[in-house]
Amino acid sequence: PFRAENFSLDLWKDTFRSWPSPTKGWKDWFLRIDNSNEVQWGEWKLDQCIRLSIADMERNESLLIAASYFWSDTLNAFVFGHGPASPTLANVLMLTGLDISTADNSHLFDNKPSSKVETRSIGGWSGYIQKYRKTGSIGEREHTIFLNMWLDKFVFCGRSAGPTSVYLSAAEKLANGGRFPLGRYLLGSVYHLLHQVAEKLLLGQPIGNLGGP
Repeated sequence: PFRAENFSLDLWKDTFRSWPSPTKGWKDWFLRIDNSNEVQWGEWKLDQCIRLSIADMERNESLLIAASYFWSDTLNAFVFGHGPASPTLANVLMLTGLDISTADNSHLFDNKPSSKVETRSIGGWSGYIQKYRKTGSIGEREHTIFLNMWLDKFVFCGRSAGPTSVYLSAAEKLANGGRFPLGRYLLGSVYHLLHQVAEKLLLGQPIGNLGGP
C-alpha cells in the first residue's frame, strides 16, 4: 500500500523508455501484411491487438506511477480505499481480443526458432523495418519477422527498446497458424512487471526501464 515517504519521481527516471511510440514505416508495413492476413488474424484472435499498434497511445505517467504505489504482491491486486482491484483475463480479452482459452502446451520460450534475424547495428526499429519489409508477395518469413516486432515493441514492450529475437519462436508459431493463449502470457507479464516494481519501491531503489506491457 501507498506510503507518502517512499514517493519520489527520481525513482522513475527512464522507466517508460519502452512505451510504444510511432515508428517510421510501421503503419505501411502493417497495411501491407494486413492486406493478405486480415482474415487469418481474425481467426487467430490477433487482429484487434495488432490494430492497436497503429494507434498513438498517449501515456499518463503520473497516473501509472501513482497506481504502482497501491500494488500488493500478497494479494496480486491494487489496494484502493474502496477495495482491491486487479487486472484479469476478462480485461485482457476485452481490451486486446487475444486468445485466453486455448490449452497451452507450447513451451514457447524453450524452443529455438528455425531461422534467425539480424537485430544489432541495423538502426533500431526503423532500420529493422527497412531491412525486412519486402515488396511483392508476402512470405511466411516476412510475416514472422513482422510479428516478432509487434510482440517485442507493442505487446510485451521489451526493455531493450530496440529489436531483439526474444519473441521470434512465438512469432514463428503464430505465422504458421499455431494457437496458444497469448492473452495469458500478456497478463502474466503484467503481474511480473508489477511484482518487480513493488520490490524496487519497497527497497527504495530506482525503477529503471523494466520493459513490460
